[in-house]
Amino acid sequence: ALLEQDVMIKGDKRMMERILAPSILSADFKVLGEQMELCEKSGAKYLHFDVMDGMFVKNLSFGVPVLASIQGHTGLVMDVHLMIEEPIRYAEAFANAGADILTVHYEACENLQETVDKIHACGMKAGITIKPDTPVDVLMPYLDQAEMFLIMSVEPGKGGQKFIPESLEKIRTLRALLEERGLHTDIEVDGGIGLDNVKTVLDAGANVIVAGSAVFKGDLSENVSEFVRIFEEDE
Repeated sequence: ALLEQDVMIKGDKRMMERILAPSILSADFKVLGEQMELCEKSGAKYLHFDVMDGMFVKNLSFGVPVLASIQGHTGLVMDVHLMIEEPIRYAEAFANAGADILTVHYEACENLQETVDKIHACGMKAGITIKPDTPVDVLMPYLDQAEMFLIMSVEPGKGGQKFIPESLEKIRTLRALLEERGLHTDIEVDGGIGLDNVKTVLDAGANVIVAGSAVFKGDLSENVSEFVRIFEEDE
């Protein structure tokens, strides 16, 4: 099953499965199929889709047709991040196109509970994400409602930004809130993460890492393999 809580006991330390989610926003779409295959062979487990509507964020990206076009052509988990207003409108469409996890913004939903329920009703795992200026405590009513929480470590919708250091404290706070309730829920982090700072993000309590240019610029296989090596070195 997707997102099974693979928790390993190491002394008195709980270590969740660490997962790389390459963001295809940085991929070369002329050879997308080839790059997906290389990601999977090199150890990535998710493929991250950043969907933008030009309203919730200023940029536009791809949507349902791109996801549908690769359905069934990869074993990677389809990890879809909707940066759109009222994402409940598109839950069924993304489910039909092959999304496994659908992550929505706290700030973009008129009724977040209803949206999460709709995602589950469509047979997908639900993720909830917050922008850098949104405090973690807004997630407290939903801690047992989602299979994943995404901490944005840059402003959504803008490429090439640097990792916001304050994100580390948000990750630590969220992990502590989850553990207080006995929840080993995945924490994903997206924005400005590369080989030089990923260990700090993992140490803060994240276990699902989104990376775009750090994967797709240069030698893709080598980049993915190096991320996986870092993920495994403390386990």
